[in-house]
Amino acid sequence: MRRLAARGAAGDAGEVAAPAADSTDCARGRHPSSRRLIDLCAIWDPGVFLPAVGWKRASGFARRRLNEAETLNSVREAQLELLEAARPRGPGSRERGPVLRMARQQQPPPWVHAAFLLCLLSLSGAIEIPMDLSQPPTITKQSVKDHIVDPRDNILIECEAKGNPAPSFHWTRNSRFFNIAKDPRVSMKRRSGTLVIDFRSGGRPEEYEGEYQCFARNKFGTALSNRIRLQVSKSPLWPKENLDPVVVQEGAPLTLQCNPPPGLPSPVIFWMSSSMEPITQDKRVSQGHNGDLYFSNVMLQDMQTDYSCNARFHFTHTIQQKNAFTLKVLTNNPYNDSSLRNHPDIYSARGVAERTPSFMYPQGTASSQMVLRGMDLVLECIASGVPTPDIAWYKKGGDLPSDKAKFENFNKALRITNVSEEDSGEYFCLASNKMGSIRHTISVRVKAAPYWLDEPKNLILAPGEDGRLVCRANGNPKPTVQWMVNGEPLQSAPPNPNREVAGDTIIFRDTQISSRAVYQCNTSNEHGYLLANAFVSVLDVPPRMLSPRNQLIRVILYNRTRLDCPFFGSPIPTLRWFKNGQGSNLDGGNYHVYENGSLEIKMIRKEDQGIYTCVATNILGKAENQVRLEVKDPTRIYRMPEDQVAKRGTTVQLECRVKHDPSLKLTVSWLKDDEPLYIGNRMKKEDDSLTIFGVAERDQGSYTCVASTELDQDLAKAYLTVLADQATPTNRLAALPKGRPDRPRDLELTDLAERSVRLTWIPGDDNNSPITDYVVQFEEDQFQPGVWHDHSKFPGSVNSAVLQLSPYVNYQFRVIAINEVGSSHPSLPSERYRTSGAPPESNPADVKGEGTRKNNMEITWTPMNATSAFGPNLRYIVKWRRRETRETWNNVTVWGSRYVVGQTPVYVPYEIRVQAENDFGKGPEPDTVIGYSGEDYPRAAPTDVKIRVLNSTAISLQWNRVYPDTVQGQLREYRAYYWRESSLLKNLWVSQKRQQASFPGDRPRGVVSRLFPYSNYKLEMVVVNGRGDGPRSETKEFTTPEGVPSAPRRFRVRQPNLETINLEWDHPEHPNGILIGYTLKYVAFNGTKLGKQIVENFSPNQTKFTMQRADPVSRYRFTLSARTQVGSGEAATEESPAPPNEATPTAAYTNNQADIATQGWFIGLMCAIALLVLILLIVCFIKRSRGGKYPVREKKDVPLGPEDPKEEDGSFDYSDEDNKPLQGSQTSLDGTIKQQESDDSLVDYGEGGEGQFNEDGSFIGQYTVKKDKEETEGNESSEATSPVNAIYSLA
Repeated sequence: MRRLAARGAAGDAGEVAAPAADSTDCARGRHPSSRRLIDLCAIWDPGVFLPAVGWKRASGFARRRLNEAETLNSVREAQLELLEAARPRGPGSRERGPVLRMARQQQPPPWVHAAFLLCLLSLSGAIEIPMDLSQPPTITKQSVKDHIVDPRDNILIECEAKGNPAPSFHWTRNSRFFNIAKDPRVSMKRRSGTLVIDFRSGGRPEEYEGEYQCFARNKFGTALSNRIRLQVSKSPLWPKENLDPVVVQEGAPLTLQCNPPPGLPSPVIFWMSSSMEPITQDKRVSQGHNGDLYFSNVMLQDMQTDYSCNARFHFTHTIQQKNAFTLKVLTNNPYNDSSLRNHPDIYSARGVAERTPSFMYPQGTASSQMVLRGMDLVLECIASGVPTPDIAWYKKGGDLPSDKAKFENFNKALRITNVSEEDSGEYFCLASNKMGSIRHTISVRVKAAPYWLDEPKNLILAPGEDGRLVCRANGNPKPTVQWMVNGEPLQSAPPNPNREVAGDTIIFRDTQISSRAVYQCNTSNEHGYLLANAFVSVLDVPPRMLSPRNQLIRVILYNRTRLDCPFFGSPIPTLRWFKNGQGSNLDGGNYHVYENGSLEIKMIRKEDQGIYTCVATNILGKAENQVRLEVKDPTRIYRMPEDQVAKRGTTVQLECRVKHDPSLKLTVSWLKDDEPLYIGNRMKKEDDSLTIFGVAERDQGSYTCVASTELDQDLAKAYLTVLADQATPTNRLAALPKGRPDRPRDLELTDLAERSVRLTWIPGDDNNSPITDYVVQFEEDQFQPGVWHDHSKFPGSVNSAVLQLSPYVNYQFRVIAINEVGSSHPSLPSERYRTSGAPPESNPADVKGEGTRKNNMEITWTPMNATSAFGPNLRYIVKWRRRETRETWNNVTVWGSRYVVGQTPVYVPYEIRVQAENDFGKGPEPDTVIGYSGEDYPRAAPTDVKIRVLNSTAISLQWNRVYPDTVQGQLREYRAYYWRESSLLKNLWVSQKRQQASFPGDRPRGVVSRLFPYSNYKLEMVVVNGRGDGPRSETKEFTTPEGVPSAPRRFRVRQPNLETINLEWDHPEHPNGILIGYTLKYVAFNGTKLGKQIVENFSPNQTKFTMQRADPVSRYRFTLSARTQVGSGEAATEESPAPPNEATPTAAYTNNQADIATQGWFIGLMCAIALLVLILLIVCFIKRSRGGKYPVREKKDVPLGPEDPKEEDGSFDYSDEDNKPLQGSQTSLDGTIKQQESDDSLVDYGEGGEGQFNEDGSFIGQYTVKKDKEETEGNESSEATSPVNAIYSLA
């Protein structure tokens, strides 16, 4: 079958790029992975295309990167829309793209995109069908569907079209032929279908209102414009009315209705006074969306002006004014004191009663609202109350869409732009003041006028070719589809045996020249319609190139890029690529050629630089073009700015060091909070840093370093925090009890496609804990009916998501909401949606070929799951053949996950392929995997084994390697088996356990270590493969020389008395030679002080030693080792036991002196002192028990005696009453007791001048004996000063 196409890049870069994870995310402008991608762009240098490509940074650079999509301005968004609009389309379901297209990932500077768009727009008209070829008409320009005109101007209804031959035009009005020639006011522009209705000579524009449709026709078909509804703008006058004064109580709510006259389009409403002064609006007084003026509460000052509603009409530029309202405010405080306006509580100052909020608009506690997809949703809540309430907005079960939501009219209105299905749900506004709060719930339903899923594309076919036109649209409710041909219903068109209509698809078979026509698809529902033209054309054309010749393309290293070669021809040409004018066709490895002819280089390397030639060939001829590719180094910030916390007034430096290709011009700029940074006098910008002097609070924010060239850019962000006090906002809902969310409800499936579907749900109540995630689960009824599987997870701020589906699955979905408390119950299941079957798009993974026996090979793989089967009866085509032979492939169809190939030679490489297949067809061509048949034991042993003794514990081995054909498998290692036959010491038992040393790989030498010295060894060598050991080599013997012995065993230190220390030990476990003696080293130590080290040598038979202590206070540290002729071996270390009196940590080392604590005279002295202290304590106790004589004076007016102290401040003598002060004390004016010099004062026993007491009155301190200054007053004082007295005082 011959096929014809105008071949450009298929789809945009995101649609072509593979794998899917990159293509989808890049096409949507999102950051697909932790490795940052930079955009592909194209710019125009004089006469040369300079496209840039996006690049993925090589893995291993763990860098804090930013998503460029968050930092570029709105120019980029408009640019992507223009790019999509400018993209040319190919025939039928085949798409064409711009001449130079790379993966659309992240964006370069906006000026680069602007230049790229100019290039695309200049080429877009030339990529489809060249205009020198015959083609049916195509509508290129038309007026909008709802065309409103100014009655003072001439009417213009646009309709332009292209075609070959040039089309002619005619119009219908209200579905009837519009005869332009009969109306002198109506004319049509030359070479165009645009209507001009001239009223300079009179006439009423209203007479021409109606529905118009343009028809463009040539001999190949007829194209239709949209149905254009012509309306004349109207600005009617306001009806005259007399308005009585509005009487209202101060503090009451009030609504002044506007009710503007209906205009076309609707007028703009605003309020002014009759003297044309604007009405000041705030959160108390504001205009609603319907034009009414709302007072949340009326104040006395509101009657100082009148209120007039004004309507401004767009087309006539006129303003209509309504008669003014006059207010009369009744008040309890008739004086309008202006000083009260700044009063913190003006309502209470004016005697206005406070009221809880209530809603003025909308009424009640709940309402509903419907909005069309793509429009703006405006929700409004206006509340009354005293004080004026505050309005807050929330979405039930999620967050407000921050990127689309904004608050208007002092938070009384919430506007969500460009509404989509996920914006449906329940919203509520919370009105609150200090008296309380209320809320109103608004249920939002999103409907949709028809929008395209698959818009029909022009279909270019060769004679005898098959093709199809697809017209698929979605909407809510589901739109209907009507087909027309050349402007007539398809049902009334002449029958065509080569055409078949199947719902939204027209199928063409064996098309001929007579099949040329223009088809119209009209899809409509109650909210609107869509009309699309698509022609069917039949051509025979030799190949021709559609792109400029000898292009220069500069790309960034490590990028994936595509070289496009758009061409046209009929029959469809074949395209091949060559590099540098020689070699074979480029395809495979790092290159991939798409069906449309684009050459993709998966990862650009330096060696990919060169000249690439594309050649298009069909039976009518050949055409070729060349592209020169230059590879540039990427721009990279290798030292990024770091997050910093700074105090006000300090200096901060943000580093940004960049590497770039020296042939490209580098520009480094800075952004603050994603906006261009103004470099003031407090800032200094250098090539590699930004310095901020005298940091202020306004400097806090994010700083982004942007390093860009004409091809790419790199960004790095840091956040600067300036220390400042910040208030913590209060959350009105924080105190409410939290619970698990309610289950989502009303699941709906829309945007039904072959591999995807949009699932929309209404969130349940979040129960005062915001929903953080939604889990979408699916169940299918073919492989595991009744079992639910997790499909995907979405953030809690969305309630609509596009789900990617697999073919041949009957899906049913449910949704689970999650918050910090837990998970909701699953929602009720959605309706089922069955996807059609398709051939598998992948093959099984982990294909292996390994032998389980010496004469077989088992081929295994990981079976594909249900969602990758794509159809019924999944099976696997297993192919294998000997590698490097020309034998044909053996194949078998297997239903399981393994297949055993029998009767194979030993360890032979095989090429293996496993391809998936179902009833719809085979999967892609599988990759070739190398496997091996089973291994057998090696047939040969290593020869000429040589041993060289390195030291007493290691030897060096050398051998001749075996021949590869004797291994009979994969050589894993050479292995040495060795064992200790005997020791050279007589009567020493040794273990003869076999040990092994492995030498991986094919190597001729190795080292065996950890041997015992002074021993006889035997050794054998084998070669090892995956099956096991081969035969053993000749047994070799060797002897290790003497070594140093191990440590003496059971080294013990005993101290029977203070004068001697006994040492005992046993012989070493491993003498490793002939012992010639022992060496003992010991040193005395006392704390951190060390004495002189003493060395003793013993004979090899001695195992005891007794040492006389020279110092009974110090301890000793002993080190004992055995010796051979080689030297001393490992030492054993012990310390002498601690003496009984070694309890004082400050004991010092004494050299040859006796401990003072052990001297007799010292002990006698201590005993005498203790006896004297005991006698003193007994005497004090007896005196205390007898008591002293204290003068007592009754509480009466008796003159003081000469011996009594003066009572200048009203103090009393000591008495036997508990609440009397001590004698000699004074009571201060504040009632406290002042301490005098008294023998029994508690202060006398303290170290300081004051006593300290706990909260419970107990005394704190250490008591010392203080000698009294006046011992002569002891007869009339307290008891004698003593420790016992202090103890009694505490009691």
